[in-house]
Amino acid sequence: MPDFSGRVLHNAAGKPLSLIKFNDVLSDIKHLKALANTYQLEFVGLQQLAAIYTDKAVNQFGQHALVSVDEGVGLVDLRDPKLLPLCVDFAADALLYRKDKGGGKNEAIAKAVGIKSTLRPSVVDATAGLGTDSFILASLGCQVTMLERTNIVCALLHDGLDRGSEDVQSRDIVARMKLLPGNAVERLQELIEQKQEVDVVYLDPMFPHKKKSAAVKKPMKMFQTLLGHDADADDLLTPALSLAAKRVVVKRPNYAPFLQDKAPTMQIKGKKHRFDVYLR
Repeated sequence: MPDFSGRVLHNAAGKPLSLIKFNDVLSDIKHLKALANTYQLEFVGLQQLAAIYTDKAVNQFGQHALVSVDEGVGLVDLRDPKLLPLCVDFAADALLYRKDKGGGKNEAIAKAVGIKSTLRPSVVDATAGLGTDSFILASLGCQVTMLERTNIVCALLHDGLDRGSEDVQSRDIVARMKLLPGNAVERLQELIEQKQEVDVVYLDPMFPHKKKSAAVKKPMKMFQTLLGHDADADDLLTPALSLAAKRVVVKRPNYAPFLQDKAPTMQIKGKKHRFDVYLR
């Protein structure tokens, strides 16, 4: 397991968020304990999943926690029992369908990072989040390094990589993905100092949603409530430009300003988002 050196989230009582194992869920306790230990989460055992949707549990663990689900872990909102756990599942039908039917190298993200018939650039995804874009790029043949600074998200990604490596449809893709926990600005600087060869740095910082925009899907709303937006997103552009040999790609809502107010070399626009591309 990797060493974690990032942002540890805490509950209202000032304790690290919990990873909860239930007696009625089959899972590897050693794996869960190791996951909790690596990413500085409190490991707790409870009788049943329903036991966390109480005021007592909220007071003990805070509003959010990781819980054991099937063979993996998921993020839950203890105040909303109707909301399914948010998992990172690189073998999910929706992701595999997009891999097969989503347009391949003609997808906007593929064009943005410079994928061509004979070119598969190496990519550092400096704001990995739940890893969806990293998975799509890896499915197209890119070697992808995911940077993530928040412990609970690293735990979700780590779990997703573990389970994805055991699935026959996703194992080859996941083999091209690597998780590097820690602060992205610091990690980018380390890669610069190590003279790592990186073709593309990809940035997709979380941005506050406009009040009049369409409602965010509930699982992602939970994610945004827990993490907030990336107020320091501008700090990523300078080291990204220093590291990338070919281009830096920034995914933004169409209404959002450029990072550092720096105009890109070109743009690829969609209905709601755009890719700002800075050629090197």
